[in-house]
Amino acid sequence: MKVEISRRRFLQGSVAMSVVGGVSLSTSSMIASASAPAKKIGNDTKKVATLCEMCVNKCAAIAHVRNGVVEKLDPNPLFPKSRNMLCARGNSGIQSLYDPDRLKYPLIRDGEKGSGKFKRVTWDEAYAYINEKLTKILDEEKDNRSTVAFCAGEGMAEHTFKTFFTLFGSSHFLNHASLCLATTVSGYSLTIGGYGQADLDNAKYVIMAGANRAEAIVTPDTMDFFKRTNGRGAKLVCVDPRFTNTAAKSDKWLAINVGTDLAFVLALTYVAIKEERYNKAFVENYFNGFETYKEHILSNNYTPEWAEKITGIKAKDIYEVAREFMAAAPQAVYYQGRRTTWSKNDFQLRRAMALFSALGGGVDVKGGICFGKSLPLVEHDVPAPMYAQAKPRIESKEAAVVGGSGSWVAFRNMVLEGRNPYPIRALFNYKHNPMHNMPNAKKTEEFLKKLDLVVTIDTMPSDTVMLSDVVLPECNYLERTDPVVSYGGIEPSIAQRNKVVEPMFESKPVMEIMRGLSAKISKPLFEITKKYDEDVQSAIEDDDEETVYAEFDLTKAFAHDQEELNVHAVEKYEGAAEILKEKGVFYPNMNEYFKKTGVNDYEYYPEHKRAYSVRNLKFNTPSGKIECVLDSLTKKGIDAMPAWKKEYEMAIPEGKFRFITGRHAQFTQSGTANNRLLLNLVPENYAWINKRVASKMGIKFGDKLEVSSSVGKTTIKAYPTEKIGPDTLFFVHGFGVSSSALHLAHNNGGNDAKILEDGIEPMHGSSCLHDTIVAIRKV
Repeated sequence: MKVEISRRRFLQGSVAMSVVGGVSLSTSSMIASASAPAKKIGNDTKKVATLCEMCVNKCAAIAHVRNGVVEKLDPNPLFPKSRNMLCARGNSGIQSLYDPDRLKYPLIRDGEKGSGKFKRVTWDEAYAYINEKLTKILDEEKDNRSTVAFCAGEGMAEHTFKTFFTLFGSSHFLNHASLCLATTVSGYSLTIGGYGQADLDNAKYVIMAGANRAEAIVTPDTMDFFKRTNGRGAKLVCVDPRFTNTAAKSDKWLAINVGTDLAFVLALTYVAIKEERYNKAFVENYFNGFETYKEHILSNNYTPEWAEKITGIKAKDIYEVAREFMAAAPQAVYYQGRRTTWSKNDFQLRRAMALFSALGGGVDVKGGICFGKSLPLVEHDVPAPMYAQAKPRIESKEAAVVGGSGSWVAFRNMVLEGRNPYPIRALFNYKHNPMHNMPNAKKTEEFLKKLDLVVTIDTMPSDTVMLSDVVLPECNYLERTDPVVSYGGIEPSIAQRNKVVEPMFESKPVMEIMRGLSAKISKPLFEITKKYDEDVQSAIEDDDEETVYAEFDLTKAFAHDQEELNVHAVEKYEGAAEILKEKGVFYPNMNEYFKKTGVNDYEYYPEHKRAYSVRNLKFNTPSGKIECVLDSLTKKGIDAMPAWKKEYEMAIPEGKFRFITGRHAQFTQSGTANNRLLLNLVPENYAWINKRVASKMGIKFGDKLEVSSSVGKTTIKAYPTEKIGPDTLFFVHGFGVSSSALHLAHNNGGNDAKILEDGIEPMHGSSCLHDTIVAIRKV
């Protein structure tokens, strides 16, 4: 895939950006001559309220449009979630819209899979190709819809894509959860009845372990919280193997050995229980199984002295933190984290964190973990047909409980190793880049090449796009209206992404893509169902075929435009649809409650209307209390209580390193790897290596290193520093893209997916991203 040299440029403010003119897809493909719409002469200006898509936070923005061109993005002060803030990533959304490398036309592979050679086709040709492949697969598999898998990345339109999956009838859906928050959300939900929200605005004491809020996600509550640290109202203890920007802004930094956080939390718990510093009244009334947990902690002798040998944190610091935390409770929280799974004990770590916070009474309370309220939307449900031939989901033997989001690594490995009882032959992939986001990229490539059909819907030509058979270009988030979303929390609200400008080239929103695809494949696939499904055959005999087909019609979910569905979703709130269209944000009594209280300070709800405590001390667990012991898990091979095991202590061979990865405030995984504006801020990633170790190895700043593991290798420049331990290596995720169609991202920096081993934790099959040992050499 190559971009033609001919391009035009225009100035946006003081920033020069390029809009593509044409595209040459391969030496054998059709040359595209269509050019981008020229900027009109005149002064047609408008402002459109929308929502950012440059990271998971979905901040509210106001787009300034002149003559059909987005010239500026400002923060929208009406949204309680983002207040009046739009970070560097949010501002770079304009560049994502006008990225010259963005996907513009439907493509069909025109060479070996992975060659990057595609031919430009019409939408109907792309749909016809998919239809031909699908009908062949399903006819050969006797209408086993589960032979086709679906996966999606995070996004507001994931629901639309998942609706297509549901109606299609497959049992295999995978999303980003097993690469993200599956163990965290589950650990907290099973223990205290929900994941919750850390009330950083009112907490007096926060332990932040591994979560690098000062760098990874810069949001208003992040900024405001750090205004209160360093002796200014709240105490922050940062627990991290690296001295990060969060550590620099904390009151205390504890450098912990990688993968030993569970031992640290168990030792904190030991101090709180042994010295009886916990909230006795709260525990007595709202804990289930506390005496058993107490006996477990004390009898295992999880002392700070024991933990010091494992974690590297001095016993006196563990005593101090435990005592200070309980003294500040209930306005004290062990921050839940927004990261992915670190090690095989991650589920138990999250359970232990939740229980420790709860020991101080800091659950469902101001300054602790708050569950908040939500503003329910009206669902637009379409009944899903039953396919008698569709096989049940293949469960992974490596994980005890694989939820609806699946386990990416377990599923991939199962297919590669032929352990599945029926074949997996096709994959529909929406806004997800498993080639870059999943550990062990070599295996992912083998997996994608093994499939008969890979259809990817995306905005950019990612590494996964390069291994696809059909590529369907989704329009940029500024070019579409997405499903309205209700954001629960202490100050709940509803927000809507409104279309700012018309889609460029031949890109479409996923709603239109699903509408066109379903119209092409619905009837042919029903013919196959009719051929093999005896229930359908009987129903046709009793009724007529048209009546029976109506139940299986894939198009029915996409009959309405997104704007219509959004109006329906908020119909219980008077005036909400109009307000969302105009202002992008709605919550009841908004006109009365919303106030500007300072230069850049706003009030959304009066203090007495904020949802700090909502459960009335009835927790959403089987017992209605905080669960110390989960006996039901023992049948699945999972410990009923958090416990430390010797196997968690990973030995690091001499001359090697334990690799850790993380996020950066200016990048969102591989999705922003080609963004010119963000690359101006951070041109590439560097490998953090201890300065003294680097000196012994003759490594200087900027030297090229080859980082290798048992599964692969990558090349990256060195950053010797005292801010990391001697046996640990770190670099930021999202760089080192292989796709040559991304001209700025291609081979820029190191790619962690190439070296990460594909171990998974045993509860949910989540990927363990900090359990890989690597070697380095200067090249």
